Amino acid sequence: MTATGTEQQQVPWDLSFLRVGTAVTAALTTVAAPVAGLLGGWDAAVAVLVGAAVVTFFFALSGLVIAWAGRHGDAFTLPAALGSFFVKILVLAAVLQSLPADGWVHRRTLAWTVVVGALVWSVVQQRWVWTRRLYYVTPPAPPGAQPPAPPSTGGSPLPPGGPTTRG
Repeated sequence: MTATGTEQQQVPWDLSFLRVGTAVTAALTTVAAPVAGLLGGWDAAVAVLVGAAVVTFFFALSGLVIAWAGRHGDAFTLPAALGSFFVKILVLAAVLQSLPADGWVHRRTLAWTVVVGALVWSVVQQRWVWTRRLYYVTPPAPPGAQPPAPPSTGGSPLPPGGPTTRG
């Protein structure tokens, strides 16, 4: 939120990186799951699918929580981000520990999929931020909003309050 005078202006939070991250994850998963299935068996292929789903869900959840906190105040975004990260780590550790060693999903493949997926999502978010025009202050009004300046006649003096020139 930004304040302009006594009026509060709501700044929308852009979550379009979720669409891009989900698409990249889906593309990588369609390649990685069959490869893991051929190399490690069906439990490894299922682990890749589950890991990709977990990472996508966790990043979407974090994005939504941070955007929700940001709508209530910019000061809430960092605690929301750190708090959601802490909760996600605890949930992930509990899920990995609860899976049986010889179960329907290969735990080590699942863990590596989560690590690689988190790195992929981090790169997607970084690229998304680096290619966006993100303003840290309210941008000025577009040039079309101001009346056009009268044409210069060369030797006539400038009207009072007009722009100053160098010479």
